[in-house]
Amino acid sequence: MTLAAPGTASAITVEVARACEAAVAKAFPPRQIGNPAAGSTKGTGKDQREYFKKCVANDGKVDDMPADAPKDSKPAK
Repeated sequence: MTLAAPGTASAITVEVARACEAAVAKAFPPRQIGNPAAGSTKGTGKDQREYFKKCVANDGKVDDMPADAPKDSKPAK
């Protein structure tokens, strides 16, 4: 019996993985012990995984914000 692997599967590169990991960390900052103001309170692990998958699908380029982030965020003056 022979098992064949799908021909369309491809591994992501280290550069894409690093870029997407950085994008996830920026979109969903990790919490810091002892600093209640640091870190993201929005988004679940599932949201973070979906964001990472979307980044990988776009070859490391993320042009939008996470679904739970405000769409009209403007820089403070």
